[in-house]
Amino acid sequence: MNHTLIQRLTPSRLLTVSVVVALLTIVLKTAAWWITGSISLLSDALESLVNLAGATFGLLMVTVAARPADDDHPYGHHKAEYFSSGFEGVLIIVAALAILWAAVGRLLVPQPLEQLGWGLGLSVFSAALNGLLAWVMLQAARVHRSMALEGDARHLFTDVWTSAGVLLGLVLVAFTGWLWLDAVVAIAVALNILREGARLVWKSSQGLMDQAVDPEVQAIILETLAQFEHRRGEAVIVRFDHLHTRRAGHRCFVDVHMHLPAAWSLGRAAALRASVEQALMSAVPGLRATIQLLPHNVEAHFQDEDDLK
Repeated sequence: MNHTLIQRLTPSRLLTVSVVVALLTIVLKTAAWWITGSISLLSDALESLVNLAGATFGLLMVTVAARPADDDHPYGHHKAEYFSSGFEGVLIIVAALAILWAAVGRLLVPQPLEQLGWGLGLSVFSAALNGLLAWVMLQAARVHRSMALEGDARHLFTDVWTSAGVLLGLVLVAFTGWLWLDAVVAIAVALNILREGARLVWKSSQGLMDQAVDPEVQAIILETLAQFEHRRGEAVIVRFDHLHTRRAGHRCFVDVHMHLPAAWSLGRAAALRASVEQALMSAVPGLRATIQLLPHNVEAHFQDEDDLK
């Protein structure tokens, strides 16, 4: 998809579309369940309810994350997106447990299915809508580096696979007459949803705990810093150490120490620091760099147990 078009599809716009699509698919999948009486189609409809709740909460959190820094939040509100993906993960887990409960009951007491043709048609149309939206949202999530968009997109992809499994199960029921297959498919769908929910909760928790940036981004940062390191024979003129990174929503932060000759003037050192900061922010869009200047013979120490006393 065109990169310029993706940039125009902001997280808030796409999540608004996701809310509308979720409402439409709820209607379609509920109708499919009502027509057929299939417990696996009911599980599919329940997941669409989760889609609606997740997209609505995601839209709220993206709005919060877009707020500028203030006195109470000097580093901004970017981490709000992690609450969105974590909340959606919890909803997915709850939906999976509800599906398991209903499916086990139907497995014990199988019931005949009716008018599978209409039910399958409505389910296919819903899955196609979700699949298209999920693909667009995942592309946009990579461009905007939005955890909320990625969480909603991956949930929608899960919904598509859920629908595919349900459709396969219903086709097998129609050909074999084995009614218990409907419940078995619903159980398999629920287990897959449960796995996806756990993954989302874990990923959002890592973001809230200041997880380091991806290895690819870390490599770009190191490569950029290496361009400014300088030696004169055996003497080291400029070097970097104590590099720490973290991600907060679509922002990346890096803290690093830059060691310089003690004889340099403050103006010269500050000019070089500004060049390094600009290079880092150009190499990694959305990055904010904090560089501490130190002479060669001074080392700063962190995470000392004495600091906690």
